[in-house]
Amino acid sequence: MPKLKVYDMTGKVTGDVTLSDDIFGVEPNIAAIHTAVKNHLANRRQGTQSALTRAEVRGGGAKPYRQKGTGRARQGSRRAPHYTHGGVVFAPKPRDYSYPLNKKLKRIALKSALSLKVSNDSVIIVDDIKMDEIKTKNFAAFLDAIGVTGKALIVTPEVNDTVIRSARNIKGIKTTFAKLLNTYDIMNAQTFVIDKAALPIIEEVYA
Repeated sequence: MPKLKVYDMTGKVTGDVTLSDDIFGVEPNIAAIHTAVKNHLANRRQGTQSALTRAEVRGGGAKPYRQKGTGRARQGSRRAPHYTHGGVVFAPKPRDYSYPLNKKLKRIALKSALSLKVSNDSVIIVDDIKMDEIKTKNFAAFLDAIGVTGKALIVTPEVNDTVIRSARNIKGIKTTFAKLLNTYDIMNAQTFVIDKAALPIIEEVYA
């Protein structure tokens, strides 16, 4: 079973914790992670892009010049795609890019992502992540104390508004709570910071 040190918010080691093999010790399935990340990004797409085809561009009703006798190629409309201000060939239209993913694959991907982070020594366990006041400077000092650099995902046991608002202006830092983890956020973060109290919730929900 993976065993990690537990830190307090000043960066001191206060003990250690043993992680569940079922969640943090599985053989990572890279294909499942890739599929889950692709699905997450596709589901986030707004799909609002739109352009006009030659049938929708205003004008172009009259034939530009006669069919024969000019020496030029025959043309039927000034709004054909090769003209300036013409329509777009195969113009993109609003569409829904989302598609479903089965629950079993999602769960395998999430466990694989968590196990991969543990095997890469990218997981930090903190005993009780809390803020007495909404203060970005204090939260940045906490991150420095535990050695967080670059992108990080902070996981609390439940929604903690003080932590969320203290961290939201720090570049690359994202907060979530134990029941709302997803493979993309885990893989997108260089460091995965977990409140010790969130561990049993993660192990119960995603087992």
